[in-house]
Amino acid sequence: MARDKNKVEKIKHLEKIADKITWWIGSIPSLIAHSLIFMISFLLPVAGIVEFDKMLLILTTVLSLEAIYLAIFIQMAVNRSHEKIEDIQEDIEEISEDIEDIQEDIEEISEDIEEISEDIEEINEDIEDIQEDIEEINDEDDDEDHSERAKNVMLKSNVSSNKNEIKVLKDKISELQNMIDNLKKE
Repeated sequence: MARDKNKVEKIKHLEKIADKITWWIGSIPSLIAHSLIFMISFLLPVAGIVEFDKMLLILTTVLSLEAIYLAIFIQMAVNRSHEKIEDIQEDIEEISEDIEDIQEDIEEISEDIEEISEDIEEINEDIEDIQEDIEEINDEDDDEDHSERAKNVMLKSNVSSNKNEIKVLKDKISELQNMIDNLKKE
């Protein structure tokens, strides 16, 4: 395990060095340094320090080696970028699946709320029928206990409260649906 960990650390260190070299090669200081090296290389034969053929041979060899290493460094950077892009694509796919699941849940909740709303409307109608029956009984019998009426009023009040809570839930579901649609668009 220790060997594997050391290998991984060494590889990461080498990758960082390769990244720095690749970054430097694509920078203005690199452009200036290479231009100076080329100028000096061509000035050496003019000054009589090195023969022109030797200078070209050495310069060509150095440039060929530099090109080989640069190609390797650039390919390493491309491979790492490709791996990161694949990871991001996997994350996006997982998020999309989560959004679809959430959307399905919201649709189910919305259906449940609609069913509850229908049930409440039915209960409301039943309460109205019961109130009418109570009023008829009240007309027939003035001595009826008023506590029954109070209970009915309380029931109706609770139904109205439940209607309001269901409306709030519907609004929240609509908000969530809009957020999901926006996430899908992004």
